[in-house]
Amino acid sequence: MAAPAGDLHRVAVVSDVHGNVTAYEAVLADIARRGIEHIVNLGDVVGKGPRGSECIRLTQEHCVATVRGNWDAFIARDPVQPWEHTQWVRDELSEAELRWLAELPNVHEMHLSGQPIRFFHASPVSEFTRVFAPTSEDDHRAFVEQTEFTGQGPVPTIVGYGDIHGAYLAVDYGITVFNAGSVGNALDGPGAPYVILEGTPTEPRPDPGHRTGRGVAEPGHVGISFVRVPYDVEAEVEVALALEMPGAEAYALELREQRYRGSAVTTA
Repeated sequence: MAAPAGDLHRVAVVSDVHGNVTAYEAVLADIARRGIEHIVNLGDVVGKGPRGSECIRLTQEHCVATVRGNWDAFIARDPVQPWEHTQWVRDELSEAELRWLAELPNVHEMHLSGQPIRFFHASPVSEFTRVFAPTSEDDHRAFVEQTEFTGQGPVPTIVGYGDIHGAYLAVDYGITVFNAGSVGNALDGPGAPYVILEGTPTEPRPDPGHRTGRGVAEPGHVGISFVRVPYDVEAEVEVALALEMPGAEAYALELREQRYRGSAVTTA
C-alpha cells in the first residue's frame, strides 16, 4: 500500500532467504512490528535450506516485488540437477512454484525522494555474475550500467543487491550501493540481516534536465538502515535434519558459524 505523496515511506529489502523459514519468519515479524508494508525481495528464495516451498508462499504473501536469484534460476531451469542437495530442493517444489521462480524478473525499479533505485540479485550483467564491494570508480559506476539484463530504465542513483551474503554500504561518485545481506544464510555474522529504505514516494522524473522551478522536485534524501534479527538457529537445523535434507550438516555449519561449507572464501 503506497503512502500518500509527501509522507515518509519505508521499504524493507530482504535477500537470500534460501529456504530458511525460521529466519524469514523472524524478519517478517520484525518488519511488521515496525509497521512496514512494502517489502522487496532480491532473490534466492530457495536452496540451501529445507523449506523452499514455504519460503515461496511467504514471499508471494508478503513481498510486493521479487527478482530472480541464481539459485531460483537453476533450480527452476534444470529438471536434472548436478548435486543430490539441489535435486532434493527441486523435487520438493510444485510445477507452479518452479514456474513462478523461472518467471521472476531480472530487476525491480522504484523511486524514493526523486531518486531512481534499482534492485537486482547479483549484478547488472546477470543473476550469475557475482560482484563484491566496489574498490574503484570503475567498480562503482559498473553498478549503474544499462545492460541487456537491466533494460533501459532510469539510470539509478541507488542500487541494492544480494547474492554475496554479506551486508555493506558504499557511497561515492554520486552513486549509493548497498548489499542487503542474506536473511537465511548470513556469512558476515549471526542473525538475519535486512535493509530499510526511507524516503518520500515520488514519480519518475520526466526529464533529468528539469529543475524545481519547472515543477519537478530535486532529488531528496533517502535513508538506509541495516537491521539484524536474531532467530533460533538450532530450531532451523532440527528441521533440516528431521526432513533428512542432503547436506544438512554443512547447512548447520553455515548457520552456526557463518562459515561457507568447505571453503574459507565467502560465496553463495
